[in-house]
Amino acid sequence: MRAVVQRVSQASVTVEGEVVGAIDGPGLLVLLGVTHDDTAETAKTLAAKIWTLRILHGERSASDEQAPILAISQFTLYADTRKGRRPSWNAAAPGPVSEPLYDAFCAALEELGAKVERGRFGAHMDVSLVNDGPVTLILDA
Repeated sequence: MRAVVQRVSQASVTVEGEVVGAIDGPGLLVLLGVTHDDTAETAKTLAAKIWTLRILHGERSASDEQAPILAISQFTLYADTRKGRRPSWNAAAPGPVSEPLYDAFCAALEELGAKVERGRFGAHMDVSLVNDGPVTLILDA
C-alpha cells in the first residue's frame, strides 16, 4: 500500500460537478494506492501511521489535533514508468481487490477517531487542495 500524504489548509474532491468530499480546515489529504499483496492488516497499519504522524504545525499529529482527513483512491501511484513512454499499471491491484482495502483503510482511520471524507472509488475526480508548507510525504506499507 502506498500513500501520498499532504498537509493541507483545505481540500475537496468533485465528481461530475458535485463535491463528494471536503475538509475546510487544517488536515491531511491522502492519495492511496493498493497493490496485489496488500491486506486489511496493511490498511490498518498504514491508517494508524498516518493518524499519528507528527506533520501538522508544532509537530502535532492529526490525532493530536482531531484534524480531518480526505482519503482518495489513486491506482496511478503504482505506475511503472521505467520502460517506454506508456506507464504500466501491473503493480496496481484491480478494483475488486483495491476497493475493499480502500474502504478498510478509511474504516480503520474512523475507528481511531478520525473524521474521514472520501473520494468516489473508480470515478474521474477533480481534486483541489491548498498544500500547507508545502508538506508532502510518500509512505509505503
